[in-house]
Amino acid sequence: MIEAIIRVLQENPLLLLFVVAGIGYPLGRVRLGGANLGVAAVLFVGLAVGALSPELKLPEIVYTLGLVLFVYCIGLSSGAVFFGSLRRQGIRNNGLVLAGLLLAAGLAIAAHLLFDLKATLTAGMFAGSLTNTPALAGILEHLRAAADPEMAETILSEPVIAYSLTYPMGVMGMILAIFLTQRIWHVDYALEAQQARELGPLNEPLTSCTVQVLHSHPSVAELIQKHSLTVIFGRRKRGEELSLVNGAMDLQPGDRISVVGTREDLETVIPLLGEQSDERLEFDLTRYDKRRMFISNPRIVGRRLRDLNLFQEYGAIITRLRRGDLEILPHGETPLLLGDQVRVVAPHDQMDSLIRLFGDSYRGVSEIDVLTFSLGLGLGLLLGMLPIPLPGGVTLKLGIAGGPLIVALVLGALGRTGPVTWQIPYSANLALRQIGLILFLAGIGTRSGYAFVSTLQSGNGPILFAAGTVITCLTALATLWVGYRILKIPMGLLTGILAGMQTQPAVLGFAQEQARNELPNIGYATVYPVAMIAKILLAQLILILFRG
Repeated sequence: MIEAIIRVLQENPLLLLFVVAGIGYPLGRVRLGGANLGVAAVLFVGLAVGALSPELKLPEIVYTLGLVLFVYCIGLSSGAVFFGSLRRQGIRNNGLVLAGLLLAAGLAIAAHLLFDLKATLTAGMFAGSLTNTPALAGILEHLRAAADPEMAETILSEPVIAYSLTYPMGVMGMILAIFLTQRIWHVDYALEAQQARELGPLNEPLTSCTVQVLHSHPSVAELIQKHSLTVIFGRRKRGEELSLVNGAMDLQPGDRISVVGTREDLETVIPLLGEQSDERLEFDLTRYDKRRMFISNPRIVGRRLRDLNLFQEYGAIITRLRRGDLEILPHGETPLLLGDQVRVVAPHDQMDSLIRLFGDSYRGVSEIDVLTFSLGLGLGLLLGMLPIPLPGGVTLKLGIAGGPLIVALVLGALGRTGPVTWQIPYSANLALRQIGLILFLAGIGTRSGYAFVSTLQSGNGPILFAAGTVITCLTALATLWVGYRILKIPMGLLTGILAGMQTQPAVLGFAQEQARNELPNIGYATVYPVAMIAKILLAQLILILFRG
């Protein structure tokens, strides 16, 4: 019976894919000890299924396509935040990653000396324990150029064996480290997200109130600047006259003004103005209407709110912006993305004009511009193929992961180039990201499962497995401890940094499941390019130093 099932799955790769995904995805939602594996469970199911037969594996194109889709979508959504973070905490975060990678390299060298391992096995173990396929590719390319043709096949197999033995624990060890430390330290991810708003658009539960003004202010803009306020002023009522607030407007005792912000920010601004009123100006629709609209017009995608001149041209303001499940307090520098939903307050007679401006089409925010998406991905793949010369005659390639990610980060930061819009709708980005991650995990799991089990039982298998596990776990725990306890990095951001250091989508997927906000994505995108290049170089350096 089992043999028949295995044979059917071997002959039908698509069926194998959906079996692994169909079992792994719901399994990942099962909570154990207050947490779950999330989408990473697809990897473990893939390993278990792949261990049944050497032929029971998905085609390489499956996980390649999944990896490309995943990293490209991550890059598009994180581009602006990535370059912004480099100006703030990027040096600190990348320094932490480089220190962690040097620790891993030191542990690999220690295992090499302690167990008298071949340099090829040591380099492959380093690449596998840090789950970096481009690093393995660099090792193989170096060996292929230097090896005796008669011995090439044997020599080339050695780093691959070490890589396959250490790769699974390279994923599981990182996930286990996150799982244990978040429970030991009692991490409150929701509180972290509220305290880390400067890093980018995170979920901000917004509320509104009306304030009775008791203290005069010459202008709203001056008030905001003086007290560094992060609120939106909506309507002002002076006597019976109702108007929308702009920066030049003054405030006098007796005015009533509506304010939108987080509860914490409202508690700050109310005493500055006066006292909270029982009146709710936001519900007054006698002169102004309010409506939520989708951003579906490609002509305004990527443009800042300030550039639209809404108040001057339409007498309108935007009080809230919703991006997926995230509610964001907009400001003049906030870029508009496909799929964003804005709350517009405007005169009744301007609503039709604003609908034409924003688009407000659900279909428009559900479709992907295949041309620009393919063009961006194509540029990323081309960049990944380019050899980059380094001192000492060494060359590296960013590969199918590094190239698309870097291009996507740049395009995501640009938003648009002339008439070309690089962004894709937020909902589509999430869907493609999830599909890509599942394809990658199912593919890499089924292709690693049999090699993992078979090589574990032979030769240096147990030593390589144990040493790789130690490298992964010690590196993860040290990085988390230093980052959280010493550098005081929010755990959500730190787990993304750890996933980026590991250049491992499965770890990022698990981190996202735990945090349930965008902090892991921000951390991942900030350090991924540096981690990728550093691991490629370190793996080849280990090989050169100890191969003689």
